Amino acid sequence: MKSLTPVQQQFILHWGEMGVRWGINRTMAQIHALLYLSPRPLTAEEICDELGVARSNVSNSLRELQNWGIVKVVHIMGDRCDHFESMKDVWEMFRQVLDERKKREIDPTVEVLRECADATAKDKDKSTHERLAAMRDFFETMSAWYDQIDALSTPSVIKFVKLGNKVGKWIGSK
Repeated sequence: MKSLTPVQQQFILHWGEMGVRWGINRTMAQIHALLYLSPRPLTAEEICDELGVARSNVSNSLRELQNWGIVKVVHIMGDRCDHFESMKDVWEMFRQVLDERKKREIDPTVEVLRECADATAKDKDKSTHERLAAMRDFFETMSAWYDQIDALSTPSVIKFVKLGNKVGKWIGSK
């Protein structure tokens, strides 16, 4: 990490470690962190040089970050190279990641749970059906709740999140 400050290096390395824990490739997460911190769009070559990773790894990671919708290609006048930049609004970025995870992970799970619960509805093994139906109901409820929250504007989501304990008190929880 050639021109990065120690704090930038620390963040990029940590973001890579967190990426692994979230099921994301370490290099992909580090590239995202570098682009997030960068005050200007970077070329793939600059990313390779800065992080010391192979060009093929950078290309694959950039493509996947674009598929996630959190990195985009930017063209700069007079420069034929593609430049890349990350979303800078943290709230929008995490909303995009949540949308993508829901699409990739939750929606297929809900579909399989529906199919499995339907397939076991008339089985003699009521226990399996009841457990699958309970899990299906949970996932459907949480998915519907997420869709309601996702329909809110980002400023509204921020207000909702910052309400914190006030919501619990309002609904009579503890």
